[in-house]
Amino acid sequence: MATQHSTTPAGDGFTVDMPAPKVTERIVTGAPGLPMLALVLVCVLGGAALTVLGIVVQAGSGSGGAGLALVSTGPLAFLFGLVMACGLTAVAPGQARVVQLLGRYRGTIRADGLTWLNPFTTRRRISTRIRNHETETAKVNDADGNPIQMAAVVVWQVEDTAKALFEVDDFVEFVAIQTETAVRHIANSYPYDAHADGQMSLRDSAEEITRTLSAEIGARVASAGVRVVESRITRLAYAPEVAQVMLQRQQAGAVVAARRLIVEGAVGMVELALERLAEQNVVELDEERKAAMVSNLLVVLCGDRGTQPVVNTGSLYQ
Repeated sequence: MATQHSTTPAGDGFTVDMPAPKVTERIVTGAPGLPMLALVLVCVLGGAALTVLGIVVQAGSGSGGAGLALVSTGPLAFLFGLVMACGLTAVAPGQARVVQLLGRYRGTIRADGLTWLNPFTTRRRISTRIRNHETETAKVNDADGNPIQMAAVVVWQVEDTAKALFEVDDFVEFVAIQTETAVRHIANSYPYDAHADGQMSLRDSAEEITRTLSAEIGARVASAGVRVVESRITRLAYAPEVAQVMLQRQQAGAVVAARRLIVEGAVGMVELALERLAEQNVVELDEERKAAMVSNLLVVLCGDRGTQPVVNTGSLYQ
């Protein structure tokens, strides 16, 4: 018979192909625990009392009738109480008990408190509390091939106890490995820095990358009955061997962007100055003098150092 598979979308066009689950969680309730506890106490204490009473009666009367009946009934009641006591199950808040009978899954108890179940069943404890897992800092290559260091933390919770216990060997280790796999895949799918407008990058698109990471981790661990509450990137940096070079590259990009902004502002100011001079007829300039004026203004506005003014004491043309 062919194995069934389930395909789960993980965001960004990526899908995870996992085997279809064979067992899913179902809830069992059992009998109320307190009445069964009272019955157990009656059987155990009553059986012990009957046994002692039977021994006393048999020793005092010398006849084996009533005393023998009490001695025979007392131990049976005591043993029955002990067997019944094995079915008492205490469930703490934030925990569940997975019930098996002769190897077959019978259900899961999620209600906290004292419950009584078949004493011949096995009840495995599993935590349903919210947990954290932080990956170790992994050295991977981004989409551009640059070595980077990346780590993430994922908040998760067991949602289906049957899948968590029966679909994987160790669901805690499974979550850890799949989280690291997703972090490496995300790091390989995006560049560290964006090189064009609208391009997603690990450094500039934190919210989008986080949503994609959560979706991929959730798709990978869904077969283990685990729900991802949230995930966050906790460390993101260039690897030490290229960090200095990439820092110089970022600084150069910042300088170029600042210079571009300064030049755009200076050109606007020169255009405004020429328009105002022409509108108010302050002075008439030919094309050559306009070019000289534009050159001087751009030097003053775009220079990174203070300029030394030169006072012209002659005419405009000398």
